[in-house]
Amino acid sequence: GTTVMAPTRALAADDLRAQILAIPGVGKGQPTDADWQKVGEMCLGPTKANVQEGEFKGVELSFMGLNNQNVHNVLFRGLSKAWADYTGATINWIDLAQADYNARLQQSIATGTVDFDVIEMGAPFEGDVCGKGLASEMPDWVKKQIDMDDYVGYLKAPVGTWDGKTYRVSCDGDCHNFNFRTDVFSDAALAEEWKKSGGEGEWGVPKTWQQVNAATKFLKGKKINGQDAYGYLDPCKGWGGFGFYFLENRAAAYAKHPSDPAWLFDPETMKPRVNNPAWVQAIQDVMDLIAANAYPADQINADPGTTAFSQFLAGTGSMLTWWGDVGSMARTSDSSVVGEVVGFGINPGSDKVYNSQTGAWEETYNEAPNMAYLGWGVYVTSRVSGDEKKRKAAWSAAAHLGGKDLSLWTAAYPSGFQPYRNSHFQYDEWEAAGYDRAFVEDYLGSNA
Repeated sequence: GTTVMAPTRALAADDLRAQILAIPGVGKGQPTDADWQKVGEMCLGPTKANVQEGEFKGVELSFMGLNNQNVHNVLFRGLSKAWADYTGATINWIDLAQADYNARLQQSIATGTVDFDVIEMGAPFEGDVCGKGLASEMPDWVKKQIDMDDYVGYLKAPVGTWDGKTYRVSCDGDCHNFNFRTDVFSDAALAEEWKKSGGEGEWGVPKTWQQVNAATKFLKGKKINGQDAYGYLDPCKGWGGFGFYFLENRAAAYAKHPSDPAWLFDPETMKPRVNNPAWVQAIQDVMDLIAANAYPADQINADPGTTAFSQFLAGTGSMLTWWGDVGSMARTSDSSVVGEVVGFGINPGSDKVYNSQTGAWEETYNEAPNMAYLGWGVYVTSRVSGDEKKRKAAWSAAAHLGGKDLSLWTAAYPSGFQPYRNSHFQYDEWEAAGYDRAFVEDYLGSNA
């Protein structure tokens, strides 16, 4: 409910960033490969300042990354085409599904068979890769080209570093925010039913997890515009490490005490804290909704990776915490039907918070963000060591994909990537490209 004010600046008619945001244009359908290539070409200026045309002719780079949801590597192909044409380098792609990624990476590390020069990787893997000396340190010219000072605070060092050295070009700002249906929570008929049923307070967007559960139970069996009106969508099916983030969303408000930033484990003893009453409460919340049969049919077995896409964006459910895909797809994806009724906010808080130092609950309002995953980044491996031409080519490719202006486009459209730079929050630029100002302030404000 808070508007985060962003700096403003005058936009010239030929402003590059406004032109980038206008490809393909709001409401004109999802971007095509030609659109991606056009963006990559428009953003080639920083590369040209550091690399001569044809400088990497004959160099072959192997790039390992994801191909989930038709983005990531699929997107990188188009965005990097102009870079390859200009530099003369060739990129060979190793495409992996999310479920195959960790096994492939860990096997390469364990057996000493790293066969990729550049890798799209999340910060949680930095210990595995950098700790084994398998990453190439970022050159100073790359830091300048990508303008690392423009990163939002939580992606600055020590994220992307190991033993004080920088290894990562960020290309994403993964954190979870709250997505909800404004039509559901402003519906007069539902408000009247809520009042008659003895619902606490006025019917509206929940501010706490206690209210989320109450609203979800209430919505069971209700209708909105003739359709079943479900409440909060918990991804319940097993999803490896990624599923844990959704339990964290609930647990953060219960377990992150304002006086103590540690909530997963004790940093002094490494003793886990995920078996304390705060985490039990988060689990109980989900169990209560299962017991109340308040979820959509077969929610427990629903593919968790598509909860946002095939459910919430397609019109099923009233609330969801997710990465930025919902906001970037709500009005740009052909599959979304909630573009005009979706609202955004910070994750719900809690009426109480657990103090792990005293071992007691405190009856006070608490809210806490969940910086789920720290975003994707592009890293260069030590495989290029000893070949300075190849090393420069690999870092140039990484710098291009993590470029300041190019990243603005990935933040605005269905790319799998979320805003992660301070310059992504220039509301005037989004408005100039055709975005509704109120929508931009709502979506970007929740991220900020």
